[in-house]
Amino acid sequence: MTTKLYNPFLDFKFDNNTCFLTGDKLASADEKLQVFPVWMMRAFDLEEKPFKMLDESFVTYKQLQLPCSAAAALAFEQVEEKVERAMGEGYAAVRELPQEMLFQWVSKILYGVVFNEIQVGMRQAVLTGEDMNFSQALVHKFRNLHAMLQSIVVPMEFEHKNPFSIQVFEVDNAEDTFMYRDEINTLIFSLRMKDFAIIATLQDNGTHAIYHDEILAKVGGKKLHPIQFEEICARYFYSAYLFNRLPEYTYMETPERVYVEPMPLNDWTLKPIFDNWAVKTYGQVLESFWKPWGFLLFEIIQNPEKPMSFIEDENGNFRDNIDLAKG
Repeated sequence: MTTKLYNPFLDFKFDNNTCFLTGDKLASADEKLQVFPVWMMRAFDLEEKPFKMLDESFVTYKQLQLPCSAAAALAFEQVEEKVERAMGEGYAAVRELPQEMLFQWVSKILYGVVFNEIQVGMRQAVLTGEDMNFSQALVHKFRNLHAMLQSIVVPMEFEHKNPFSIQVFEVDNAEDTFMYRDEINTLIFSLRMKDFAIIATLQDNGTHAIYHDEILAKVGGKKLHPIQFEEICARYFYSAYLFNRLPEYTYMETPERVYVEPMPLNDWTLKPIFDNWAVKTYGQVLESFWKPWGFLLFEIIQNPEKPMSFIEDENGNFRDNIDLAKG
């Protein structure tokens, strides 16, 4: 008997009586899973802190939940235990986590935010009597993310290459640092805490790692100052915006597992996979990411040919000993 992947986007089923992951009917409304890990919320006192939704409303981190069956929750718990242990130990342990496990951990958070955003949108549509306006491109991305997240309960193999890329960096963070960012439209995620940071692009077939290979090679094996990581982060978030493909995947179901194969990103137009890099726009992103240090756009792009960088010096070498606060 072949495995069947659940697709909630077929009939837009995002109620609280159905497991968000498997589609199983829930026995109780108490079958919930926190979007953000409980251990993380407690460690950084996040439970009652505000989380801004796309409609400008606020909820608390603790209010972000997912309806989840006991079986699926157990699978997430097993991953969570390993990730919590590694993140408690720090960079060296996080770096050793399997990429697929990190993907599942990150995807649960990002998709959890998406699920809650969809529920908010559906409630607003009911109140206003208008149809919910939902981009088909986003449905396509979220459907694939949800399908791949089911790898936590369904044996799944990503053929040829991973649909995602995840980078782990060693960062000299200030104590009690917790910096989380996501962009659900482009499916990019970053997290900075303890002595490490993560950037995950969840549906790019690894192209961002190629696009940024020069800077990644430069920082490889280095302990970064937080401002250096935020610079890498700004580059990634901006390039995720420039990424102009809508990746397609084929899912082949067999009795043993589901095989996921990415389709080629190049098409007959031969158009580059990333749109042109605009220095001013990048500078605006960097200004936002460097907000703790107060650098302004005009300083950052004073030389448009060579925007301000704390990763490279004027000779293109890696900059050590950054004499700035840790942010």
